[in-house]
Amino acid sequence: MAEPQIGLVRTIGRWSLAALMVNTMVGASIFGLPALIAARLGSLSPLGFFVAFAVIAVIAASMAEVASQFQETGGPYLYARVAFGRFLAIQNGWLTWLTRIAAVSAVANLFITYLAEFFPAATTAFMRVAILTVLIGFLAAVNYCGVGGGKQLSNIFTVSKVSLLAFFVIAGLVALAFHPDIRVHPASTPATCADWFEALLLMIYSYGGFEAALIASGETRNARKDIPFALFVAIGATTLLYIAVQYLVIHTIPNAGASAAPVMDSARGFLPHWAVRIVGAGTLISAYGYLSANVLHTPRVTFAMGERGDFPAFFGSIHPRFRTPYVSILIFAALLLIFSIAGDFRWNALLSSVARLFV
Repeated sequence: MAEPQIGLVRTIGRWSLAALMVNTMVGASIFGLPALIAARLGSLSPLGFFVAFAVIAVIAASMAEVASQFQETGGPYLYARVAFGRFLAIQNGWLTWLTRIAAVSAVANLFITYLAEFFPAATTAFMRVAILTVLIGFLAAVNYCGVGGGKQLSNIFTVSKVSLLAFFVIAGLVALAFHPDIRVHPASTPATCADWFEALLLMIYSYGGFEAALIASGETRNARKDIPFALFVAIGATTLLYIAVQYLVIHTIPNAGASAAPVMDSARGFLPHWAVRIVGAGTLISAYGYLSANVLHTPRVTFAMGERGDFPAFFGSIHPRFRTPYVSILIFAALLLIFSIAGDFRWNALLSSVARLFV
């Protein structure tokens, strides 16, 4: 009789891994960053994403080469442990964990802000705590009960957010083609080196998170073949989406750089009111999808550290039935809830940025 399997389940295929990367990269920021980039580069802003892609592609190629050498869970923490030793790996693991906790808590607060557009009572103290508890608790429960459920949830959110953005892009391009009177010609103001530097930083920030999906390598079916494929599919698809959204924003909004909600303002120029509301709902889907991706992969950092004695051993526990790192999932979810309730978007975003600099 065969021995029962007691390790993690290798159920994440190459397309699900690519979807997990896209889900982590395409968060709520895509609904705000186009204005910041347009303010710095104007009509050249879509071109800027080709430059950002070239930079990210070099990093991704190096990451793909390194990641393909490992079959275990841990991602960048594990790579640092092998390359630089235990001391730097522990620092990397701790700070990665803190970065993801703070970043996800910031987006959870952003979700409440966007939800208030549809449900104003969401920002009251009691409702805010209740909504955050339900949102985070649901994701924790799904991932506690199996990586398959977490993977499917991430896939659903990825397809939903990309479909909504694709709807926005296609509708916008069709409107520009058949109604040229709505086209705005952005001013071609010369961009300085400082403008390009700031814009590229913002664009590179918009790609942040693809490496986090590699933390779950121990549950991918074939890390050596699937990781390079997933990396370049995810980054390529995300780049095309960013370029299309940026192009529409600068060609449908006068003075796009001054817009507080560029995607929504752009949609109002060529979509009926009900469709604009759907695009607005896409902000909520993108934000919650980002949360779902992080609840899937981030607990694997402390699981990997617990397995190797770099964290308390109970973090490395695997549920005997569901075969998930359930202790790491529950503790991550609890900390998310605490940081989300205790801090606001700005506080958590700053904490995440500082921790990420050290990583």
